[in-house]
Amino acid sequence: MAITDVNGPTRADKAESAKFVPSIYDPRSGNTPDSPVFTPVAIVVTQSGERIEIDASGKSASGGTPVGSTKPLPSNTAFTPVATIITQSGEEIEVDASGKSADGSVPVGSTKKVAGAGKGLPVGSTFTATDGKVFTDEAAFSTYQASLNTQATAKATAAQEAAAAAEEKIRKGQSAYSLLFSQFDQNGLGALVEPLKQFIQDGLSEAEFTLRLRETDAYKKRFAANAQRVAKGLSSLSEAEYIGMEDQYQNVMRQYGLPETYYSRGEMGKQEGFEKFIAGDVSAVELEDRISTAQKRVLNANPEVTQALKQFYPDITNSDILAYTLDPKNAIENIKRKVTAAEIGGAALSQAGLTTNLARAEELQKYGVDKAAATEGYSAIGGGLQRGSQLAAIYGQSPYTQSTAEAEVFKLSGQQEARKQRQKVTGLEKATFGGQSGVTGGALARDRAGGY
Repeated sequence: MAITDVNGPTRADKAESAKFVPSIYDPRSGNTPDSPVFTPVAIVVTQSGERIEIDASGKSASGGTPVGSTKPLPSNTAFTPVATIITQSGEEIEVDASGKSADGSVPVGSTKKVAGAGKGLPVGSTFTATDGKVFTDEAAFSTYQASLNTQATAKATAAQEAAAAAEEKIRKGQSAYSLLFSQFDQNGLGALVEPLKQFIQDGLSEAEFTLRLRETDAYKKRFAANAQRVAKGLSSLSEAEYIGMEDQYQNVMRQYGLPETYYSRGEMGKQEGFEKFIAGDVSAVELEDRISTAQKRVLNANPEVTQALKQFYPDITNSDILAYTLDPKNAIENIKRKVTAAEIGGAALSQAGLTTNLARAEELQKYGVDKAAATEGYSAIGGGLQRGSQLAAIYGQSPYTQSTAEAEVFKLSGQQEARKQRQKVTGLEKATFGGQSGVTGGALARDRAGGY
């Protein structure tokens, strides 16, 4: 037990009292008299970049426990930056003469001097340029780094301009492609253009896109007649002209009632039957003429015309008369010539007892005989030939044949001799029967130019 000294507390009393140090209340701090004093020992840098001081327990002054990277608390020594470190990410961090930043870390990167800090760099300091080149001379470093910066700026500017140009090029290419696609898609041919999407980035113009399109196999197949036209010395048709011709052909065929098989559409709207017309430069007017010739003058005519046509031209059968007339290889004038010959022959075959052959039909055609004249002429011949032949035989005259009658009726070579022969036999008959001819009122009794 300590003995109280009348003069004051003993050493023991002083030691005992030293164990308890009461908190001093300071109304400015906001602490209660019993609150412990916050003593920071480090700094936490949060993800958002906020810097929060913490004590030895890891808590902040507010009592929270911040999360982030921990950095040592800067010393009380004033931080004097003498240089800046440019890290690989481009961040610039000031450092002092010891190479440390304000938070005590040692950043790594290229070094550049802080303006106005000409002294205080550590002995043996180096300066690293952004391309990794190391300098010991600050002035040389500054000159070199300035050159790199200029180059980098120029490259960045060039890259930006190139990117802008590329973007504009693609924009123009997309615009040209879209326009071409729209034009072809109106005719159901958009699929022809779709493969050209790969050229959009090349910035092709509409004309360049069209050239590329015409080089594709799909295009060549769809507009195949153009290649044949060029081979024949004809001009190539534009897509619109080509499709326009197909539409005209189709309208003509529908007008004449041809089966749809003649103008049915296949892949890409291609009408196979029209390729030969376009390649042969057949106009819609000529096509109509061909169909009309086949239908009206053969298929819808008297059967004798078809009979004569097959007799004169064995290669033309009933099943392909229309196909023959529609084939551009067969010139329309030749077709008409053959049909006219068949019409002449058919007029002869329509009269009982008369015959025909190609040579005679073509000869009559040269003399200007057509279907109407042949019909009238052979009708006259058929009405008097039999009697004329009988009279010639009765009176012992030269035979009066179909060829004799044709020469007189159609005014062929030998017309006068044929007329005299007919007049002689009719004269003999009149004499025999007292001036009356057995063919009075008949075909042989008629004596007029161009006929009996």
